[in-house]
Amino acid sequence: MEKLIITVAPTGSLPTKKMTPHVPITPEEIIDTGIRCEEAGASILHIHARNPVDESASTDYALFREIYEGLREKTHMILQISTGGRAGMAYEQRCERLRLKPEMASLTTGSVNFPDSVYENSPALIEALASDMSRLGIKPEMEIFDVSMISNALGLVDKGLAEPPLHFDFVMGLRGAIPASIENLVLLKNTIPPDATWTVAGIGPAQLTMGVHAILMGGHVRVGLEDNIYYRRGELATNEGLVERVVRLSRELGREVADADEARKILNLRNQDTG
Repeated sequence: MEKLIITVAPTGSLPTKKMTPHVPITPEEIIDTGIRCEEAGASILHIHARNPVDESASTDYALFREIYEGLREKTHMILQISTGGRAGMAYEQRCERLRLKPEMASLTTGSVNFPDSVYENSPALIEALASDMSRLGIKPEMEIFDVSMISNALGLVDKGLAEPPLHFDFVMGLRGAIPASIENLVLLKNTIPPDATWTVAGIGPAQLTMGVHAILMGGHVRVGLEDNIYYRRGELATNEGLVERVVRLSRELGREVADADEARKILNLRNQDTG
């Protein structure tokens, strides 16, 4: 079985300092967190930007650039920029950050009902972002909130907007999206092409259980305060603590952890200008 790739999503759009003092908000905090998480064993960092004044989700290109360039200078991690829409739904608000030419970027291939809003991703928007990523040599991580989104991702290949082998991230346990169960994880895994790679991002308490299943099934694992702020019930987590736990569990289960260069090979990344 190939080595385990650990992605850390340290910030997201929702956790605040009031919820947990451990969530990094400013570019400096996110960069420092990235350094610690790389030391702990993470090889991919999923980037969101936040307004340092009020902690709101931000689409500010300057903030994304400061975070990206700082992480690129101080770590060797694969940097994966989010094109999610919580900070702004329009294409123009979500595409500008791709000019940084990260090795990877997230691409949600359908719409989903969040608990308090609709996360809308129209076919035209998905294709526009996919086209940008293809042109810039950025590998998309297909964010899958339900089974139908896999078909949408495969449709991008048919249209020449994405290149196999694809990489998928199964987001499980969010209200309004696919429930976190071993049966559903097996279904998702068996629905993607055999040459594809996949990661699971369990929300809340599902982060640990789905992560263990992924380790055993040959997939990869995403952790971080974006998806889960607790280490266990009543105990707040740190990003590096969540990474360290997955490293420990994976090695106990007989699977070694990939460093960033090993992850690049596993994911067939082509935009590897990381110097």
